[in-house]
Order: sequence, then structure tokens, then C-alpha cells
Amino acid sequence: MRRMFGSLIVLLVAVSSNAQQDLSKVEIKVTKVSGNIYMLEGAGGNIGASVGSDGILIVDDQYAPLVPKIQAALKTITKRPVRFVLNTHWHGDHTGGNEAFGATAPIIAHTNVRARLSREATRGGEKIPAAPPAALPVITFDDRLTVHLNGEDIRAIHFPHGHTDGDSVIFFTKSNVVHMGDHFFAGRYPFIDLDSGGSVRGFIRNLDAVVAELPAGVKVIPGHGSLSTLQELKTHIAGLKEIVAIIEKGIASGRTAEQLKKEKVLAKFESWSWRVISSDKFIETVFTDLTAKK
Repeated sequence: MRRMFGSLIVLLVAVSSNAQQDLSKVEIKVTKVSGNIYMLEGAGGNIGASVGSDGILIVDDQYAPLVPKIQAALKTITKRPVRFVLNTHWHGDHTGGNEAFGATAPIIAHTNVRARLSREATRGGEKIPAAPPAALPVITFDDRLTVHLNGEDIRAIHFPHGHTDGDSVIFFTKSNVVHMGDHFFAGRYPFIDLDSGGSVRGFIRNLDAVVAELPAGVKVIPGHGSLSTLQELKTHIAGLKEIVAIIEKGIASGRTAEQLKKEKVLAKFESWSWRVISSDKFIETVFTDLTAKK
């Protein structure tokens, strides 16, 4: 089963490589979210930006070749500089611009993000090189951190063993906006990185904890997908819980992952499939995690 999960990682690497080959065609879309918060969409993870008289704080920075386009998009909002970068986790589609932005703005992230970026990793037979020193976070935290900028408290809170072991969710408290990082793939199956300390049950537990902190009317920036509402996030969580219950029932009855795929137990959620994670791939992920010896 780990071999099957390795195949998913290979696919993710391949998709990232293909995306980087076509980045010349990518356009950065800027959306005003609420208050002084903007969302930038391009390739890779969505970027959140706090923009005001103190300058800019960005949450994640996509791929390195897109940095000039991201900078140009930010200049359509303000001429003030990027002063801080917050990484929600270590994956390259969220941290690829670190080296460029880090030359003038300190990078902030959970301790495990720096640890994972600073060493070589092997995923499904593919080697992922360590990030250059200039791309590493220079400010790290273990539980939570607050940046006081542009008239509001920007809170980064670590939620353990969800998407990875180093995820943070970012709360823009005055603007009533939350950036979920890859704890939310809007309208699609999430990627839960078991090799980086991720956990299916932890992922759902973290989502429940986040929702308990969110006020009415909050705008939700997902790691991938469209700007969302609190109700859309709650609906997504309910779907994930139903999926886990279906696969747990299959495991309890003695079925294998292959049998569950043949039976199309996730047919109801087929609309969640996307170019990287199909229903079959998500069955593999959940089955692998639920049957692993902890």
C-alpha cells in the first residue's frame, strides 16, 4: 500500500514539473476578499495578502518563476514593499518563491517547515532536493505567532498532523478572513501527505478545531480552489467524514483497497476528483492511513 501512495507522490512531482514548464502562460488573478486582504491565484497554492500602510504580508508564494508576475500583481494594489512572508507548510507549490522574496522580507513558518525544507527528501523513488539556505524560514514557531501589521493581528496557528506535520492556518482577525493552507482543497479531494507526518483523522480533527474558531461571515481562502464561505467549508468537512466512515466500514468488513475501488464506494464524490487525486487515489490514501500500524 505504501508503494501505491508512492505512486501518488510521483504523480504530484510530475504535475509540478509540468506546471513549471508552462508557467510562462500563467496569469495572476487578484481578488479583493475583505478589509485589506486580497487573494492571488496563479499556479500552485493560493496566496493571501494583507495590504496597507505598513506594507504587504503574503501567505505562501507559489513557484519561483512566478515571482515577477506575483510582484507585478501586488504593485497593481500598492507600491509598498512585501515585508513578511508566511508559509502555511513546506510543499514547493507554496514555498517556491521563498528564495526571491526572502532576499528582502523575512520568512516565517512552523518549526517543521524549516526542518523539512532544509533536508533532502525521497518520495516514491524521486529525490526532492533540500531548499537553498536563502529559501528557509528565518523566524519559526512551535504553536502560534502573531504579526501586528496594517492595523490588525495576523495570527498563525499550528495544527499538527493534518495535511503535513507543519501546517499553519492564518487568521486575519480584523478583516474576518482565514487562509486555510492545504487544509482545504475547495470542491476537491485533499492531498494528505502521509510521508510528511500527515494524517486523515488529524486532518479532519484540525478542520473541526478551525471551524470552532471562525465567526459568522468569514471569508475562507483555500489552499487550492475558489474563495469560499464558512458553510462551504462545513459541507466539505461533512463530506470528508462520510468518506472516512465508508472506508472504515469497508476495512471492518475485510475488504481491500482494490475491492473498494472496484465497488466504486466513493461514486457519490466523483465530482471531487481532479487531475492529481481521483476517487481511487483518495481511497488508497485513506485506506493506507487507517490500516497503518501507529
